[in-house]
Amino acid sequence: MISLPKPEIEGGILLNQAIYNRYSCRKFSSRKLTLKQVSLLLWAAGGRSRSRRTIPSAGATYPLEIYLVVGKDCVGNLAAGFYWYIWERHALELKIGKDLRKEITVACLEQDFISFAPVSVLISAQYERTTTHYGRRGVRYVHMEAGCVCQNIHLEAISLGLGTVVIGAFYDQELKAVTKIDYQPLAVMPVGYPK
Repeated sequence: MISLPKPEIEGGILLNQAIYNRYSCRKFSSRKLTLKQVSLLLWAAGGRSRSRRTIPSAGATYPLEIYLVVGKDCVGNLAAGFYWYIWERHALELKIGKDLRKEITVACLEQDFISFAPVSVLISAQYERTTTHYGRRGVRYVHMEAGCVCQNIHLEAISLGLGTVVIGAFYDQELKAVTKIDYQPLAVMPVGYPK
């Protein structure tokens, strides 16, 4: 398990500036990210906050799982691989020890800019956590939560001087096969310095 740096909540730009400057970035430079930047992105995606988490969840069911795809020599001294974000500990657990950016690009309909981003955040859902409580309407609640996660990541990226875009076009089964996740993938967000 890899502990992430504690999020510094005092930094960044004003929220209104982040909202104003938000855009979809599809061109990334080769500049490396720091572990501190990755820490803030993952914290924004669903880490610990003043209440419980940085995102709302219907009935506090929290059906989403967040994963991080890291390219070779792309984040400080973090090895290339596919990591699971453990929000309770603000830590990463290595699931696959290799650079999966090319394979993920193929699963995402050959959107080649994904392979140039230093990292990508993969958002997945275990629907049953929410549908057990809310029936079929729970699916809607899961998607609302995923939207909140995507927006948090997007605004945090802007705050850090980075760029991202939400990718929803992918082959679900191929993406699951590449990453070996059991849950339903909902979005992939490549992140890096804009080119």
